[in-house]
Amino acid sequence: MLHTLIQSLQDFTMWLVDSLGHWGIFLGMLIESVCIPLPSEVIMLFGGFMAEAGKLNFWLVVFAGIAGNLVGSLIAYYIGKFGGRALVLKFGKYIFLNVKHLDKAELWFGRYGARAVFFGRVLPVIRTFISLPAGIAKMNVWKFVIYTILGCIPWNIFLTWLGYSLGSNWSVVEKYTRPISYLMLALVIAIVVYLAYKVWNKRARNAK
Repeated sequence: MLHTLIQSLQDFTMWLVDSLGHWGIFLGMLIESVCIPLPSEVIMLFGGFMAEAGKLNFWLVVFAGIAGNLVGSLIAYYIGKFGGRALVLKFGKYIFLNVKHLDKAELWFGRYGARAVFFGRVLPVIRTFISLPAGIAKMNVWKFVIYTILGCIPWNIFLTWLGYSLGSNWSVVEKYTRPISYLMLALVIAIVVYLAYKVWNKRARNAK
């Protein structure tokens, strides 16, 4: 089942890029940066392959990826900023978070926020969710934007170049990144199942 879901996500990603071109890359990277587990490796690698095939422009692929990352990250940032503390206080127990965790996140980002956002952009899984705690910690938005862009540039250029260099063999790299996609999707499924169980359990208690 998990393999089928991952394959469906990858097929959707490739269809998005193939159908919408540079806009598909922008949309795909935006979706991934809003904390939805769409595999960015597939998006940029396939974009690089499409550039090598002459169907897309190499630098527009890179730019679309960075722009999508930035817009999606800002959406996640503001979700964390304006709904963060209230979200933790009301629903935190359902996703294993509490006020102490939030206080630590705010302190951590207060000290290391810029570096955390920058290096988090090149770390699998972490780059998908790094914007939420940045928003919760109310990191300066302009600093967040700058370090998000700086962190996205090398990652997107590297993946696009790799897809361009490998050409039709780009999917070889995707096979090595697939375990990361499995981990991300498994995490999301676990959270959804846990939340559904908690809601069902609460309703069952109230019914009594």
